[in-house]
Amino acid sequence: MTTSNRQAGGRVSSVTRRLEDALLDGTFPANSRLPSERELAERYAVSRNTVREAIQQLGARGLVHIRPRSGVFVSDQLRTGATASPWGQLITDSPARREDILEFRRVLEGATAYLAALRGTDDDLERIRSAMARLDQARRAGDHAGESRIDVELHEAIAKASGNSMFLHLHSSITKMMREHIIRNVDGMRELNKSVSEALSLQHRTICDAICARRPEEARTAMQTHIDYVRSRFDADGDH
Repeated sequence: MTTSNRQAGGRVSSVTRRLEDALLDGTFPANSRLPSERELAERYAVSRNTVREAIQQLGARGLVHIRPRSGVFVSDQLRTGATASPWGQLITDSPARREDILEFRRVLEGATAYLAALRGTDDDLERIRSAMARLDQARRAGDHAGESRIDVELHEAIAKASGNSMFLHLHSSITKMMREHIIRNVDGMRELNKSVSEALSLQHRTICDAICARRPEEARTAMQTHIDYVRSRFDADGDH
């Protein structure tokens, strides 16, 4: 192999690793469209051919989907590991496991809130504020389905702000596992009891304020209090 070929191969490997990092840390979320080859080439200071080869390597591993005339899209493969397993399917199909999920969420999301307050970038905090504003807007409009959807987006933004790719992927997997019974039931709680919606809103606001003020201990406590409240409402109301 000539020196020039080794250098070209090294550049492709470098860009591939940087793209992998961007997939892992949520810079390019599942199902999103990657920037164009030209934009990526400028970002990584390489040629478009180098970017193209790196994308082809990711495509061969199923991490991205190359769609002619449409672009390159991030696969959701990284987000489906837990739910694709037999254990994940059992969790999904068993509402009785809800308590296990909530207990795990208390630990996981308490940690993500703590780290988000400690490490979140300005962009991360702006993303959290934006989700909180949209959540408030949906609540005022009485859009319960919208509240539940944005609720998930807010928790995802907090997980991303933690700066820990494992927390982000674990959170995404847990979200998929709980979507059918946890999110549905929170939606039901909001519809049946207006005070529940207001309480959840206040809890989310307290979490976001602590994170944005960079108070990690308060953020963790606020998140754990929120999860405890959800658990207590399920105990009081039962399945809907």
